[in-house]
Amino acid sequence: MRAVRIHELTGPSALRVDEVPDLTATSGQVLIEVRAAGVNFPDLLQTRGLYQFKPTPPFSPGGEAAGIVKAVGTGVTSVQVGDRVAATMIAGGYAEQVVVPELACVKLPDAISFEIGAVTLLTYATTYHALLDRAALQPKETLLVLGAAGGVGIAAVELGTLMGARVIAAASSGDKLAFCRAHGATDTIDYSTEDLKDRLKALTKGNGADVIFDPVGGALAEPALRGIAWQGRYLVVGFAAGDIPKIPLNLVLLKGCQIVGVFWGSFAMRDPAKNRAHCDQLFSWVADGKLSPAIDAALPFTEAAEALGRLERRQVKGKLVLVP
Repeated sequence: MRAVRIHELTGPSALRVDEVPDLTATSGQVLIEVRAAGVNFPDLLQTRGLYQFKPTPPFSPGGEAAGIVKAVGTGVTSVQVGDRVAATMIAGGYAEQVVVPELACVKLPDAISFEIGAVTLLTYATTYHALLDRAALQPKETLLVLGAAGGVGIAAVELGTLMGARVIAAASSGDKLAFCRAHGATDTIDYSTEDLKDRLKALTKGNGADVIFDPVGGALAEPALRGIAWQGRYLVVGFAAGDIPKIPLNLVLLKGCQIVGVFWGSFAMRDPAKNRAHCDQLFSWVADGKLSPAIDAALPFTEAAEALGRLERRQVKGKLVLVP
């Protein structure tokens, strides 16, 4: 089979397509013939050895994929050969085959394409866990989403809207904010031209945001936290800006607020049954048209380096998908 692999931890330019042996499924595992693979920010970090999980080169990046079950190991009962499925993994998605544990595999409704199936789980499951389990977001609360035009950001815009919140999308350009409004954002903040804290205060009549969803980190974190509501919840989702912010803890005291970590991967491993229920709910909403995962572009495996390059240059609205 073919696999896109990183041989040196020097970034996306070190990716290349290799011929490697076919995979096999052992006990409790599912072998998937990959039809599409989602592209995510952790994939970029893995090519430089900067992600918390550090596979040894050569390896294939890729944390989510969709395809057809080709084989199952002993003990597998929830899927069978021929089923359409989507799955998540630490790495390995950028390949024509991937092997995953049974609990990491979710049936894909017939109404959902492989491309959509391959870009839904990581971003939407992360976001649903964040908003439902970690923030307990309530209808009519105000949700501020940073990096709102990115893959996980636009998922937060859509899910926050679906859960009945007022969504304020913050992004770095007018076209990205228009994209957010098309996906349900009520109000927007262009933090390339507007002061984030002041604009947030103005939009909320001084009250601030009840929940802040932050996959960006960096210089945006402190002004966003200064704009949080009394007893608000600040969701730490990731650090796409590259810098991990240092937060003055007196702000947490003064706001009576919570800083809440969101580590979906660990949650999925610790409570796989609940995570699978979340995934089933998400795919049901997608099939019903209540969620619309946005694909910026579908590229062949041979352009994996270009895909990660676009992600690094912040040139993606929604998600990119690789197809073999």
